[in-house]
Amino acid sequence: MIEHLIYAIFIGCKIVKVPIMKSPKSPVDKLLSTNPELTHSEQVKVTSHTQREVDDWIVHTIMIENHLVPFKFKRKGAYRSLTGSQVNITYYPVTEKIGDLKLKR
Repeated sequence: MIEHLIYAIFIGCKIVKVPIMKSPKSPVDKLLSTNPELTHSEQVKVTSHTQREVDDWIVHTIMIENHLVPFKFKRKGAYRSLTGSQVNITYYPVTEKIGDLKLKR
């Protein structure tokens, strides 16, 4: 898609119009624009990763550098350890009550 703004470049005494290409939205940008309550972080470092089996699911718990609460997600299969890896995460913030504490995750 060509943006409506046109830049002019001087070549000698001639003016040449050059269209500016609009970059397409990435899948993450599309997801975030349709779901404004989502939070997205890129290239965050995983400091801890544990996996445990619950029913037919594997519950993964990861700790991210500079975050005080864990991120939990579940999948059908196990992953290799993500400890030390840099990952992109997209999530809905959720508050979980454990005992008398409310943890935002």
